[in-house]
Amino acid sequence: MSTQIPDGEPPGTRPSTEMAGHLGYLLKHVHLRFFELGAAALAPFGISGREAAVLRAINDPRPLAQGEIARRMGIDRTTMVALIDDLQGRGLVQRRQAPDDRRKNVVELTEAGRDTVRQATRAGDQAERAFLSPLSASEAEQFRKALRALLCDPPAVPG
Repeated sequence: MSTQIPDGEPPGTRPSTEMAGHLGYLLKHVHLRFFELGAAALAPFGISGREAAVLRAINDPRPLAQGEIARRMGIDRTTMVALIDDLQGRGLVQRRQAPDDRRKNVVELTEAGRDTVRQATRAGDQAERAFLSPLSASEAEQFRKALRALLCDPPAVPG
């Protein structure tokens, strides 16, 4: 009898031995589980994980240029403009011309945005702790370290 997880299966279901050996399968399903926990944690604040990340990137004592926020996040400028437009429309950020360069827009959190990022960060941190709870503290740190190594120093693509 196979215990393979079809799409849409509830979290917590164990993959079959055959599937548990495939890195792609593991990465996909671990990501989905993390995404689901994060989405549930952020739902009360009416924002997605991506929007929470943008708010955290903007959360700086000084107004930041849109381009700088896009670079911080590794997002193209066009996508960043759309994300900021949406957040501005919901009253979480404000955009204005940079005082030193009228060609640039700077973005900062509104009071509602500061409150949202504060609450969403707490909720996201709780979801992250729940996600990592099967691991010991040292295993969780090792997991983060391994992910940073894979992200920051990717291997060359063969071929």
